[in-house]
Amino acid sequence: MAYNRLVEKLTKENLWLYIIYLLKKKPMYGYEIIKYIKDKFNFSPALITVYVVLYKMEKEGLIKRVKERYESLNISKRNYYVVTEKGLETFRRGLRFLRETYENLIE
Repeated sequence: MAYNRLVEKLTKENLWLYIIYLLKKKPMYGYEIIKYIKDKFNFSPALITVYVVLYKMEKEGLIKRVKERYESLNISKRNYYVVTEKGLETFRRGLRFLRETYENLIE
């Protein structure tokens, strides 16, 4: 039980870390983010959860939304998300915190 709670906290409850990791590689849309999380990190967050986290991240300035358009029709096609400089810095701070916590636990 304790192990399962740890896994839950370090995956779904800190989804922003995984999202920024992926967005550092390339802009992505919501379904694509879910697919890559499942393939790379072996867990499947719910679609609504991913969009709630994306909304919060955008509101905090960690990512921004970019609309792709059909050029000939001038209509929106998809919302892609890209990481901002603030998002990268927050990601680095999060990784430092995890690394320091890990190092303190193995001493």
